[in-house]
Amino acid sequence: MSWAEIALISLATLVLIATACWRRAGRLDRLHRKVVGARIALDRQLGLRASAARDLVASGLLDPASAMVVFDAAHAVEAERDHGAVTPLEQLSLAGLSEERLRLEGVLSAALRAAVDDDDQATAPDAANGDGGPDEALDLESDLRAVWFRAQLARRFYNEAVAQARRARHRWLVRLFRLAGHAPLPEPVDLDDSLPRNWGNGGR
Repeated sequence: MSWAEIALISLATLVLIATACWRRAGRLDRLHRKVVGARIALDRQLGLRASAARDLVASGLLDPASAMVVFDAAHAVEAERDHGAVTPLEQLSLAGLSEERLRLEGVLSAALRAAVDDDDQATAPDAANGDGGPDEALDLESDLRAVWFRAQLARRFYNEAVAQARRARHRWLVRLFRLAGHAPLPEPVDLDDSLPRNWGNGGR
């Protein structure tokens, strides 16, 4: 085999490797963007859940003790969400939700379950001021149920996006040529977002 043939084969090999790296890097970039988009969607849905919880409290349809617990939990989530708000540039990072945010979301889930699992609390009219009633209570509970279910779906979608990105980053070509650069490895979200028992597993 002549030197010209060896050079041609070497060049062809380099072109193939470069093409493979380019394609793999493009796919990895798309997966990273998918993770970022899914995280933003999850953050939004969890924010809507906290807002729906505050609406339920404001309606006066919960007993005072449950209302106080739910209000405090929802307020803590919203405060942490505002505190952890990121700039448009920072939204391109792969950082997930903070440990404190996840803890507070779990506290809100537990508080809502305790309040909603008691049908008498979540559906009784407010006898003190004459407002509300079964229809309003069912509407508010239905709204909360819908946004809570969407938050569950958003978390599952985010975790699936993370799993896809992690699998792609463990490919030998990605590791060998460091195609991920300095981007952190995406982490799944482990969050207590189980629905109340009397709601089952469905959503609107």
